[in-house]
Amino acid sequence: MTSTSPLRVLISGGGIAGNAVALQLLRHGIHATVVERATAPRPGGQAVDLRGPSKEAAERMGLMPGIGKHQLDERGMAYIDGKGKVYARMAMADFDGLGAVADVEITRGDLNQVLLDELAATGTGELDYRYGDWIERIDQDDAGVGVTFASGTTERFDLVIGADGVHSATRRLVFGPEDRFSTHLGGYGAFFTIATPPDVEPGWFGMRLVPGAMLGIRPDSDPSTAKAIITVRAAHDPALRRDLDAQRALVRRALADAGWHAPEVLAAMDTAADFYFDEVARVDVPELSVGRVTLIGDAGYCGSPLSGMGTAMAIVGAYVLAAEIAATPDDLTGAQRRYQDAITPLLDKAKEIPGGGLPMMLPRTAVMTRLAKLNVRVMMSRPMRPLTKRIYFGDTAEFTLPAYATRPAAATPTE
Repeated sequence: MTSTSPLRVLISGGGIAGNAVALQLLRHGIHATVVERATAPRPGGQAVDLRGPSKEAAERMGLMPGIGKHQLDERGMAYIDGKGKVYARMAMADFDGLGAVADVEITRGDLNQVLLDELAATGTGELDYRYGDWIERIDQDDAGVGVTFASGTTERFDLVIGADGVHSATRRLVFGPEDRFSTHLGGYGAFFTIATPPDVEPGWFGMRLVPGAMLGIRPDSDPSTAKAIITVRAAHDPALRRDLDAQRALVRRALADAGWHAPEVLAAMDTAADFYFDEVARVDVPELSVGRVTLIGDAGYCGSPLSGMGTAMAIVGAYVLAAEIAATPDDLTGAQRRYQDAITPLLDKAKEIPGGGLPMMLPRTAVMTRLAKLNVRVMMSRPMRPLTKRIYFGDTAEFTLPAYATRPAAATPTE
């Protein structure tokens, strides 16, 4: 494609947020450079969903045909006791896609590949994609941003977009240390791939609640495999960050007496090639832009995995930011401000955690755990469904996605 803008935008992070904003910028004729620390796209990952405004944004971006090819067969969540008996269900159909499982579910890796395919189809003339590189230093002034990369090169850009996740290096370099913006929510999460147990119902996300922890087994894109998803209540411990043995030990202690498929899950954990572990944390950055550096997705606004809205916020944020930049390429400050103003109402709702957070979701005692199970049965009952739908993401459906011109806006050089 032919460039219609002299802008040069650097995007740090080749995940969903980074690739989505790169795609929309290219469609507006704006040159995008993407740097991704990994040496290749990361496949797999757990399921993410699109609902309400994020589904609408994906439709406007033309992503739904590609998503449809990889959409998971997910029918809802089944709550299971230690012997494998289902005591409550949150069926996707009964909750109109507004429960824990939405009507559009896709693995993170597949959604990212859909975006990469769209980037390739849009045209590579205005896209510079670099794997195995990352930002080491940022120096900005009124005229632009000087960036030093790990590869040793130095370049200037008009705008830098940090889309590099919860532990964003871009945010650390420009906005300040992580502890200013990240709040530990009382626990840790882990997930990894396992062989699908023979008695797991196809299409159902099985969930087992035990004192202080939760074990989930979720359908994967390959029916022969599933994702084990574990959440554990625990105080913040910085030493866990890179200690795989300590991470696995924490999970083992939490699921030692969980029953159901916990023994098989724990056995698979030791050899899982995709074992992932991180704290359950919320990221709040009051001002998403400092000068010519802007944050998007988990780098700027993460409600934690408990909110279930990380991908939704990333897709909507990418769609809005790219459109605002294209609308006034000669006024990036105004574009950044309009971006923040436009998505803040969604962020305020999407970062809320259904069910009152980990203390309510994962009580520590056996007595309170039994009461929590009783509460699940009540909330899944037919009379309570309207309230439950409201608790699970109902408010975000009220967000109105801004309308933008579909053709690139006229552009003038920045000074």
